[in-house]
Amino acid sequence: MLKLQISQTAPMPLQIQLECLPGELHALVGPSGSGKTSTLRVIAGLMQADEGLIQCADIDWFSADHAKVNVNLPTADRSCGFLFQQYALFPHLNALENIAIPLRKHHPDSIERLQLAQKWLDKLGISELSQRMPQELSGGQQQRVALARALARQPKVLLLDEPFSAIDIPTRQDLYKTLASIRKELNIPILLVTHDLKEASLLADRITVIDQGISLQTASPRMLFQKPRNSRVAQLVGINNIFRGVFSAGALSLDGSPHVFQVVDKGKIPAGQKVAWVIPQSGISVHSQTMPKTLAATVIQLSSIGQIASIQFLIKGSDVVVNWEASSAEIKRLAIQLGSEAHIEFDAQQIHIMPLRPINDPRRLQESGSAIGL
Repeated sequence: MLKLQISQTAPMPLQIQLECLPGELHALVGPSGSGKTSTLRVIAGLMQADEGLIQCADIDWFSADHAKVNVNLPTADRSCGFLFQQYALFPHLNALENIAIPLRKHHPDSIERLQLAQKWLDKLGISELSQRMPQELSGGQQQRVALARALARQPKVLLLDEPFSAIDIPTRQDLYKTLASIRKELNIPILLVTHDLKEASLLADRITVIDQGISLQTASPRMLFQKPRNSRVAQLVGINNIFRGVFSAGALSLDGSPHVFQVVDKGKIPAGQKVAWVIPQSGISVHSQTMPKTLAATVIQLSSIGQIASIQFLIKGSDVVVNWEASSAEIKRLAIQLGSEAHIEFDAQQIHIMPLRPINDPRRLQESGSAIGL
C-alpha cells in the first residue's frame, strides 16, 4: 500500500492525504496548477515535502516532523515507475535500449538486460518495435515503450502523469485496455494524474480531487458524483445542478424560488444553516403537464449533439436554472422547444446537501466521517 500524508509551502503549497492499495488505480483530478503533478514528484523524490509521511509497502520513503527530516530516500532508491506525459524517451537509443536503461543497477550483464527488456516489449504487444528509434514511432507506440520502461524495474508503485493526453482517441482507448490488463498482473498501487473526468471515472477505483494544493475529497467515482463533500468539489467534478438554500429540520429551500423540499434530516446540519445542494440527472424528471410536485419552467436553451440533447430550464418566478440531458426521442415526446413550457420534478430522496466552505477552510482536511462529510 502507498500511504501519503504530506504538507509543503514551496515551490508548490501542498496538503495532501491519500492511500492507494495494491492493485488499485487511484486518479488525481483537479484544475491545471492544482498540485497533481507536484504530488507525484514528491512521491518519487523529485521534490521534497516540508513535513509528513510517504510510506510504500510498509517502508518509509520520507518522514519529517516539524521541519526535521528523519527519512528521505533518494529517488534512485524509491521503487517508482514514472510515466510522463511527453514520454521522455532517449532519442539516441532504440526502443529495446530505452527499456533496458533502468535495469542497469540490478542487472549489470548487458545481454541479460536486453533479454528482460524484450520480455516487456512482448508483454505490451510491441516486440516488433525493438530496433526502432523514438522518432520512428507513433505517439501511441512511444507511450507503450515508455510504459514498458517504467515497468521493467518491477516498481512497487506506478506513477502516471497524464500519459494519454497527447494521443488520439482510438490509440488512447487501446492503451486503456492495455493498462487494465497489466494492472491485474502487477498488483501494485497505481496513481494516475488526469484532467479528464471521464477517463478517471472509467479507469479509477477511487478519485482524489485536488484544488490549490489541497486534497478535498477521496471517493469512488459513483460516490464522488452523487455525494460531493462540498460545493467546490461539486464544481470541480462538473456537476451542473448546484443550488443554494437554507436547511432547517428537514425543510430545504431553493434560493431564488419560494419552493421548499422535504428531505431526510440526518442531524448533521444546524437549523437555519445556509447550504449548497445537488441532485443527479436521475433525480430530475420533466413532464409536459403540471403535476402535484412539479415546478413550472421555460426552456431557455436547447442544443443537440448527436442523439443527446442538453436543455436549460428557467424555473418560473425565479432566477433558478436547471440543466437536463435527454435523448432526442424524449425531447420529441415532450414537445420541448426553445421558449416552450415544461414542468420539473425533483426527487427529494436524491438530493444531497453540502456545507458551504471557503477554499481555505482547514476543516475539510479532516478524515471521512467528520463534520465535513454528510
